[in-house]
Amino acid sequence: MLFRQLEYFVAVAQERHFARAADQCYVSQPALSAAIAKLERELNVTLINRGHSFTGLTPEGERLVVWAKRILAEHDAFKAEVLAMRSGITGTLRLGTVPSASTTASLVLSAFCAAHPLAKAQIRSRLASTELYRRLRDFELDAVIVHRAPEDADDVDTVPLYEERYVLLAPTDMLPPGTPGLRWPDAAQLPLALLSPDMRDRQMIDAAFADHSLTVAPQVETDSVASLFAQVATGNWASILPHTWLWTMPVKGPAGSEIRAVELVEPALTAQIALATNAAGPGSPVARALVACGQELKLDEFFDAQLLGITPRR
Repeated sequence: MLFRQLEYFVAVAQERHFARAADQCYVSQPALSAAIAKLERELNVTLINRGHSFTGLTPEGERLVVWAKRILAEHDAFKAEVLAMRSGITGTLRLGTVPSASTTASLVLSAFCAAHPLAKAQIRSRLASTELYRRLRDFELDAVIVHRAPEDADDVDTVPLYEERYVLLAPTDMLPPGTPGLRWPDAAQLPLALLSPDMRDRQMIDAAFADHSLTVAPQVETDSVASLFAQVATGNWASILPHTWLWTMPVKGPAGSEIRAVELVEPALTAQIALATNAAGPGSPVARALVACGQELKLDEFFDAQLLGITPRR
């Protein structure tokens, strides 16, 4: 059995099409088909249901693709380990983040790249937590920054990064003067632009309103936190977003009009954000190096300092 055969088989399983898989692997379709047929003969099983085209994996094929992904990932990690011992951490870190934590990635990667200048990074920041965890388990990502949830913790190792807190961002004229905090019923009375309902942040926000027997119907919904800043900057809406974004955006409206961030209270809504890696095997050197950098950061102190600088205090 050759690693190339496993690579071809995984490509067919992912693409569900022989020609596309061959293109992905930079080989001819006959060469790819012949390699997979040889793999089936060596294992004495049928891996792929074939008609005139690909029609799916057999039960044996479904099991093998899980093992194949792991074997290939461990093979890549081994080669990277040997190279790291010789010349330091190199290669490309594949990092995924939930949208609300996408700006946090820059802080983590800044520390990582400073410590390992030969390494590169790719970021995927438009995926839901469930998809990020799936790609992590399938070895398609080296690490993810996600909401920490017990139901998602199987087969992954997590390192806490910081606690996300939610604030109301609004034009000053929408808020009582000098308000250090706002209750959820008061926030519900404002014209709101919020994240879309499929996002975990929005689901937690809706749950906080529901604790007060309130349901909100925002006029604007988006899957982009940056877009929420833009909506508030028009002066027409208020929004609820993680306080971890306050350091990235100038809090100014049209013609320099002031926009304020105030904490939401009763209850104060928080969420744990963690750096997760695949728990299988020793893991890739770049993933271990990223975790080491993440453990040294004091992100709670950094983010809270931004909140203190913007929110008025009594």
